[in-house]
Amino acid sequence: MDINKMKDLSYDELRTLYKGFLHSQNISKLTINTAYVDTFYLWRKGSKDLFWDAVIATDFENVARNGLIKALTENSTGNVKSLVNSYLSHLRRFRLFLASNGTANPTAHEREKTAEPAPIRKKRIAVDVPNPSIEQVEFYLEKWEGLENYRLQEDALNKLFFELCPKNADISDVLLKSATLNNFYSTNIFSIYPVAKHICSLDIDSRLITGDVTLVQDIQYLTISDTQKNFYSFASKYCSHHNPLEYPIYDSFVDEILRYFRNRDGFSEFQDGDLKDYVKFKSILIDFSNFFGLNKYNLKQIDQYVWQLGKEYFPKNYGKKKRG
Repeated sequence: MDINKMKDLSYDELRTLYKGFLHSQNISKLTINTAYVDTFYLWRKGSKDLFWDAVIATDFENVARNGLIKALTENSTGNVKSLVNSYLSHLRRFRLFLASNGTANPTAHEREKTAEPAPIRKKRIAVDVPNPSIEQVEFYLEKWEGLENYRLQEDALNKLFFELCPKNADISDVLLKSATLNNFYSTNIFSIYPVAKHICSLDIDSRLITGDVTLVQDIQYLTISDTQKNFYSFASKYCSHHNPLEYPIYDSFVDEILRYFRNRDGFSEFQDGDLKDYVKFKSILIDFSNFFGLNKYNLKQIDQYVWQLGKEYFPKNYGKKKRG
């Protein structure tokens, strides 16, 4: 099918044809789902003519970029600079589809003829995570409400931490909370009593109320049987369940997402190891929220959004991963 015939197709017809092309390429299902939507942003937010004028322009890079900047400025609350690069990458792939004349496998000559310089990315180029936006956060917060097991688990923890055992001076209370967290989140602490005793010794209640971020580090390190342990994720969870607005939870899925968007969009400059420093981790998460225009959401909501995103796009290879 030539381009003129494609231009006569409706929005849904063209997307269906393009989806068939995407499935023929060596890309992930998640990337296909993202491209199926994001490729046609200019059509959805502008017009059919705006979309086609951009993708077939001789000066594609400038025409498409300028069109996207205008549409994003008018319709998105996210960081326009970072969003443009992502949408451009989808349009580049669509131009490859055009060069194939709508067939699944363009020739090597067609690929070379239409190749555009790829955006520089350090890692994760095989995965296209949707751009952070208010729409995306709302989608995942609504999705969270439908995760009955996680939601009810959190309700139970709220009752335990806020109503039944809000303080941390009694070893029985701390032991109950620590054991429950360890079980619910599968944090793999095999001897929970020394952890509870360590927490009791720190006199943490006033620090939790004020949101003292250095408390996480004080809780995470302890010595058990002459071996120093580092229960970083557990410590962030323990503090978070006392004061969720001040203590976002660190875990591997959140780590993956923050590194992904650092590499792709440069929302913050940090080393991978900085995410294992809780003071820096919280600051990085705030940078993420500010950069993508998500300031209307509190850290608990950002935490729920980012965790689900990481779980979906960077799944682990073993079992059913909980927050750990």
